[in-house]
Amino acid sequence: MDSYISGIEKRLEAKESLEGIESVASFFVSRVDTEIDKRLAAMDAQAVDMEVLSINPFWYGRERDLAAQIVKVQNEKLAELCASKPDRFAAFASLTLQAPDLAVTELETAVRKQGLKGAAIGGMVNGVEFSDTRFHPVWAKAEELGVPLFIHPQGVGELSKRLSGNGWLGNTIGNPLETTIALSHLIFEGTLDKFPGLKVIAAHGGGYLPSYGPRSDHPCRVAPWHCNPEVKLKKKPTEYLRAMYYDTLVFTPDMLRHLASQVGSSQLVIGTDHPIPWHEDPVTHIMETPGFSDEERIAMLGGTAAKLLGIKP
Repeated sequence: MDSYISGIEKRLEAKESLEGIESVASFFVSRVDTEIDKRLAAMDAQAVDMEVLSINPFWYGRERDLAAQIVKVQNEKLAELCASKPDRFAAFASLTLQAPDLAVTELETAVRKQGLKGAAIGGMVNGVEFSDTRFHPVWAKAEELGVPLFIHPQGVGELSKRLSGNGWLGNTIGNPLETTIALSHLIFEGTLDKFPGLKVIAAHGGGYLPSYGPRSDHPCRVAPWHCNPEVKLKKKPTEYLRAMYYDTLVFTPDMLRHLASQVGSSQLVIGTDHPIPWHEDPVTHIMETPGFSDEERIAMLGGTAAKLLGIKP
């Protein structure tokens, strides 16, 4: 799939037409097919029975019809791949979020007709936060369908200069930071109150928010002039954290225990970031972290995700 994205992006950068995009996608997916055995071998080596696939959004800045065409092909091909190996792969749909009316239709089609398990989204859309009312129809549709939205950040472009230099800081710091910002807006703007049934999964342990969540309970007391009096939250900000879900990609036993202490082990699902090798042994990470019961480990390793995604064990 990475090769497919690279090929599409090169054509976009060269301002070439994407006419025949289906044949382009088929070509790259056929190449992916030749790598399936390697992918399955890597999963087996990690003791991972099933992966939920998603594509990081690179099309939010593209023209509406072009982005819709890209999303259509991606969802079709993801559905085909999952149908070919239903015991090993599931997937999140792509959405044309810069056109929320299209995104609503895409999500319904993906879930009801293509068997996809929800949608993968970035951290914002062209500078607009997910708490903006223009996205409310999308969140309402996800709530209606009972499917989760997986937030995978793209970094904080406004900080590109400060995050340049050694250390890949645009990702190392920028990605968790964008998730932190996205979740905070959903909480403080009252979006999660408007859609109480919305299921949100945050990548990379929810960024920095669960590590310093209690600070969020105090700003409107300390500096009420920085808070909108018309937004009256129904709960403390930290209480919303315990209603969302988070992957376990936090690297160390201490971090995993802390995350569970802040949001509850029932809200954690195993994360791999495969094929990016951030964590080469995600199953052992959960199994060898002390302090969890067998039931909690089973839930983190797949039980919670199966319920969340509607997958039969």
